[in-house]
Amino acid sequence: MENASPIDRAIAFAGSEARLGEATGFSQVAINKAKRRGHASAEMALAIHRFTEGVVAASELRPDLWSRAEDVAAPPGPTGAIAS
Repeated sequence: MENASPIDRAIAFAGSEARLGEATGFSQVAINKAKRRGHASAEMALAIHRFTEGVVAASELRPDLWSRAEDVAAPPGPTGAIAS
C-alpha cells in the first residue's frame, strides 16, 4: 500500500471500514464518507491517530491542523490528565 491514502491505511490497519468505525466511535458510513471525500474531521483524525497509535497520524489526515505527528496532543490518561 505504498500510495494508499491515510484513511485507506487506517482501514487496512483495522481490517475494514466497520471495524475502524467501531474502534474510533464512528459509523461505517462516516468512515466511508471520509474515504470518498478524502477528508476526515478533526475528531475522526484524532480518533484514528489514537487507535493506530500514530501509525496513521492525525497530521497525515489533517495537515491543515497539524503539520507534524509530534504536534498532535497525547490522549488523556486514565485520570483525565494529559499523558506525558
